[in-house]
Amino acid sequence: MLKWLLTIVIVVLVLGLLTPALRQRLPARRLPGDLTLRWRARDYFFPFTTTILLSLLFVAISRLL
Repeated sequence: MLKWLLTIVIVVLVLGLLTPALRQRLPARRLPGDLTLRWRARDYFFPFTTTILLSLLFVAISRLL
């Protein structure tokens, strides 16, 4: 359980750090529950809701296969 929690936290942090660069290239939409923080003139994006929805989508796809 702890291993999965640590994995999810790391993925959310990595996505949060990479999202500003990816947002310029991809037309990303913000969902309610995705956090955007501005600190020291930098934007940090933490896609909590997007991560949960993508996880549910991947679980549904894996169960169908």
